[in-house]
Order: sequence, then structure tokens, then C-alpha cells
Amino acid sequence: MELKETFERVKAASRELAQLSEERINELLVALSKAIENNQEKLLAANKLDLDRMDVVNPLYDRLQLTDIRLQIIAYEMRDVAKLPSPLGKITNERTLRNGLYLRRVSVPFGVIGVIYEARPNVTFDVFSLCLKSGNACVLKGGHDAAHSNEACVELIHEVLKSEGVNPSIVELLPATHEATAEMLNAVGYIDLCIPRGGKRLIEFVRDTARIPVIETGAGVVNTYFDADGDLEMGRDIINNAKKRRVSVCNALDCLIIHKERMWALGMLIEPLINKFPYVELYADDRAYSVLSALLPPEKEDLLKHATDDSFGTEFMDYKMAIKVVDSLDEALDHIARYGSGHSEAIITRNEKAARRFQQEVDAACVYWNAPTSFTDGAQFGLGAEIGISTQKLGPRGPMGLEEMTTYKWLIEGNGQIRD
Repeated sequence: MELKETFERVKAASRELAQLSEERINELLVALSKAIENNQEKLLAANKLDLDRMDVVNPLYDRLQLTDIRLQIIAYEMRDVAKLPSPLGKITNERTLRNGLYLRRVSVPFGVIGVIYEARPNVTFDVFSLCLKSGNACVLKGGHDAAHSNEACVELIHEVLKSEGVNPSIVELLPATHEATAEMLNAVGYIDLCIPRGGKRLIEFVRDTARIPVIETGAGVVNTYFDADGDLEMGRDIINNAKKRRVSVCNALDCLIIHKERMWALGMLIEPLINKFPYVELYADDRAYSVLSALLPPEKEDLLKHATDDSFGTEFMDYKMAIKVVDSLDEALDHIARYGSGHSEAIITRNEKAARRFQQEVDAACVYWNAPTSFTDGAQFGLGAEIGISTQKLGPRGPMGLEEMTTYKWLIEGNGQIRD
């Protein structure tokens, strides 16, 4: 497979994109949002072809599925992106040197952003809207599971761009093959930045294989610590929301850590997980297992399993959750340091001193106090949408919105000065 011509088209189109005004970009986003609403039947038909190939009990089914409501939300969020201020042309530093040179550091697009993602067709629209608003062209590489959906989404985007007199190659979708992934990761000189969105295996493969710059996103082994001073009602609601809202997303809860003084409250804390369908399998350490085995009715005994060491470092993306009992806040912090992925972590407590220490010492992009990790999301953070959740420390960290999709350059104005 030879994709060089595709990469060349996108690179050339990225220079044309730089000529579009902020007003024109906003008009394009609004036009596309209307097209999404007017073409729901077509998009859902393509999505059904993908859904028919996946087992409905697969937790990834929910991520793959588009619905009328989800398409309406995508269109609404696209209009939200259009309303946001442009991240481009911002002067982030300026000064006049003693020799009279005037310097400005100004935000600019990366140029071409490549995104690799799995069974999430909504990402196609999210990435395009953010790339367009931030002045970036984009190369998309979706997974085989969502091939029909992604093709329909990009086809619609191209139709809108052509009708508006804009080069459609500001976005291109690559074939859903491993060969296309390999070529993309070696597109030196064409793709300025690659952002993988998916599970741990995908991200590790991209990081280890790419010859172009990569920002790591997505993989989340998420913990919530219920402290000795945690509020039971609040804790139950937070744990339920963090675990069951959407189990297949990267901010979903994977491990509940609980202080030994509150072991007696385990039954109440996990009650919504085991009494309301779909039920959650619990992988409990020895102390938690002894408490829960005495509480669970016979018909729910199959939900309780003995945890292994692997249980605590697993991103389940399923109706499964590990439980760890600790003797202290120190032990909870040690557990997170060992098993966390730097994505999102939370503490439930009325003890401000414990909460402040937790937030200070936990090494993660997002650290919550008395709130569920399900809020780790670009739209929820007021960023309009997101291109991913960065778990690295160099460059962007956490939800990546418009500002995180820009770099900068120095503009220098002189009057004939020369250097000694």
C-alpha cells in the first residue's frame, strides 16, 4: 500500500487551511453540524453495518454505537466549538530587546495531525471539528470495527467542504488496515503530530513504532479512594457514576480503594453495582472478600471473585471492578503510585487535610475530591470537545482541547540591526 499521495494532499491542503478566516471556519462548523442533523438516517445505517458485526454484549458495543441522541449531541458540541474563541494568533510572550528588536511568541497550528482510534466513530467528528478550529489538517486512521461508520462520517464532511468551496483534503481517512497504520507512523515530513486514542496495547505500539512525534492519550487505570472520613451516601453515588455511567470509556472506575475503618460500609457503597442491572463483577482482596462474601445473597455470589495482583493494574473497560482495603492514606497513595496510569484518580472524604495531600501527591492528569472521574472530558471541562486525554507530562496533560492543539513561533521585527 502506498499512501504517500494521500499524505501529500493533506500537507498541501494544510497550507490552504491557513488562509481561512476564523469567521469562515466557524461557518464551516455550523454547516457541518446541520448536515449531521439532516443526514442522521444515512449515518445510522452505516453504523448499523458495523454494529451487526459486533456482539451486543461486548462492552465496546456502546462505544461503537451511534444513536439519534448521540448524533444530536455531536452536532450541538460542534456548534459549541464554533462559538469558542480561536486559539490561533495569541501573543503569549512579547518584548523589545535593548537593541530594538521586537519579539512576539504567537500560537500557530501544528500543521497536520494524525489520529489513530478504535471503535469510536464519534471521534471522527470530534477530531475534525477541533482540528479545523485550530487550523490543523488531519489524517484519520480508524479501526476495522467502525470502518463503515467512519467512512460515512468523512464522506459527509467532504460533501460539506466541497459545497462550501474548501479543499476536502484537509481531512482524509486511511484504510482500516495495519499496513495503513505503519505508513502513517512513518510519515515523516507529512504528519507533524500523532495522537493515538485507544487501549494500552494500541498506545504502546504507537509509542514504540512511530518515527513522528506522539502524544500518549487514553489508557486509564482509574482508582477511587474512600477515606476513613468519607461520606457514605456521597461515596455510593460517586462510585456508581464512575463505574457504571459508561464502562467502556477511559475515565471509568477500575479499582475502589477503601480504608479499613470503613470496611463495614462496603455493602452500602457497592449496592448499586450489584443490585441494579447490568451487574458489576467484583475482584476483591482478602479483607474485602471476607466482608462481601457474608453480605451477598446466594443469587449474587457469582459476582464476587478473589483479586489477583493483575486485577489492580487492569483497565477493565467492562462491568468489572477491583476492591483494595488499605490501612492508611499512605497505603492508598502507594497503591495508586504502583498501579495507576496517570489518567484520573479520586478521593472521597470530608477531611480537607487528607484531600489536599491526596491531590498534591497523586501523580495524574486529573485528581478529584468528592467527585467522580467520569468528569474527565473536554466538553465537561468547558473545552468544547477533546481530541484525547493526555497522560504524559511533556506537553499537554489531561483533556486536550483547542489550546493544546497549537504550538508557537517567534516573530521578530527589526530595523536593520546586525549582531556583533
